[in-house]
Amino acid sequence: MLGPLDMDRTELLLAHAEIQQLPYRYAYAQDFRDAEMLLSLWFDAEEPVAYPEINIHTVRAEHQRWFSKGPTVHFVSNHIIEIQSNDRAIGSVYCAAQLDLGEDFVDQSILYQDTYLLHEGAWLFERRRHLLWFGQARADNPIHQEPDSWPMTYTGRGVLPGALRASS
Repeated sequence: MLGPLDMDRTELLLAHAEIQQLPYRYAYAQDFRDAEMLLSLWFDAEEPVAYPEINIHTVRAEHQRWFSKGPTVHFVSNHIIEIQSNDRAIGSVYCAAQLDLGEDFVDQSILYQDTYLLHEGAWLFERRRHLLWFGQARADNPIHQEPDSWPMTYTGRGVLPGALRASS
């Protein structure tokens, strides 16, 4: 079930679509160091929360530190959303993160458990619980590796057919 049975089905589908954008935009804002976008995703809660919880207070206090690290890639997948009422929802989101932390390049698997709130016509994060399932530093930082020529010359089994090769 997508949400309450008495909720208008169109509103329910729109709520799902809007809520689903929040983790995507969170990842994009992190990777592109977009503080304005990152902060715009959050309800302005009165009280800060303690880790592993994250709310607007955490984001305001920590985003510059998060952004000061090297390049990052956050890949968002598997997003389960449960609409609880016309203005409240919860969700679980998986994220695979690749983080250049300077001396280490780390791969992480994260589960976010989210609370969403409809405020002034927009769905926002109220809070996120950041649950790190595992994180491991790589032996070699891929940032310093030369780019591969794939897919122009390699398919994993051999050279691509002529029609798919880059023209010379």
